[in-house]
Amino acid sequence: LGVPTTRALAAVTTGEEVFRERALPGAVLTRVASSHIRVGTFQFFAARQDIDALRQLADHVIDRHYSIARESERPYLALLEAVIDAQASLVAAWKLIGFIHGVMNTDNSSISGETIDYGPCAFMDTYHPGTVFSSIDQQGRYAYANQAPIAHWNLAGLAQTLIPIIDADNKKSLELAQQTIDTFPSKFERAYNEGASKKLGLETSETDDVLLMTDLLDTMADQHADFTLVFRRLSGLDVEPGPEDDTVRELFDDPAAFDAWARRWRARLKRQGGDPSLRRERMASVNPAYIPRNHRVEEVIRAAEDHGDLAPFYQLHEVLRNPYHEQPEHIAFQTPPRPEEVVRATFCGT
Repeated sequence: LGVPTTRALAAVTTGEEVFRERALPGAVLTRVASSHIRVGTFQFFAARQDIDALRQLADHVIDRHYSIARESERPYLALLEAVIDAQASLVAAWKLIGFIHGVMNTDNSSISGETIDYGPCAFMDTYHPGTVFSSIDQQGRYAYANQAPIAHWNLAGLAQTLIPIIDADNKKSLELAQQTIDTFPSKFERAYNEGASKKLGLETSETDDVLLMTDLLDTMADQHADFTLVFRRLSGLDVEPGPEDDTVRELFDDPAAFDAWARRWRARLKRQGGDPSLRRERMASVNPAYIPRNHRVEEVIRAAEDHGDLAPFYQLHEVLRNPYHEQPEHIAFQTPPRPEEVVRATFCGT
């Protein structure tokens, strides 16, 4: 899907049981990442008031990940800015594919801007901004629409830890840190809006482009439309209405609701001009046909745990290797869950 993330290198079973929401088979997962340092790592040393260790940690992160910060008059402030940039881009990428991390505490917020520690994660089927899957998120703190504000909160925690080393004057440090952390919302919005324009096939910029995306999402929420399928099928539509429209219209409770929005979208595309086939190709490259739908993941887990059968896992893995390419032989993997297949909660072991 093109989103920065840690990768699983190996999983080794221990032969023991681990008790989470129920008894589960124990295993050790070996992960690969450019860094395993988190906001919580900085908070650990800050809580101990170990400024020397905090500075050493910050220097290591700069040298390993953000060497350009070393050229700044205030390298630790430049480090904060770089992490803000990375997190803004990351969370925007999550939202653009309907991903919900599920447990966004500071210890699960990577300094390198990679998705990390997302055990109870999930991808939305039916779109709703308040969607929550994680069984431990009873209050919806980490709901789909809350992910950017939570990332902002986490980064404020990072900024707080860096205050003792940003500037010799503590008051000046606080002012600089506050000014820098206040840039996150606009950076996130810019990254998200740029991605949203690509999902809609917009290659030029107009004032109402943000509203066009917002109104589509509001309509999808009202009409219980599938997030991934709407954007994927939208990628195949022409600038003029045609038979293919029905592939999108059928996703809405009231197809007329989509028709009203589609008229505005098509008018926007006409003002833009350009090669329609190239536009469709570009849309298909950012709107996945396949995601790890929760009911498919659950099928894989059940087959492996209950029957020792890894064949469903390997099949799903193969499909997901090319999420932006149509795979006619695997069309069933695009299908949303039937009512009895809907997964309503995910867990740390998911």
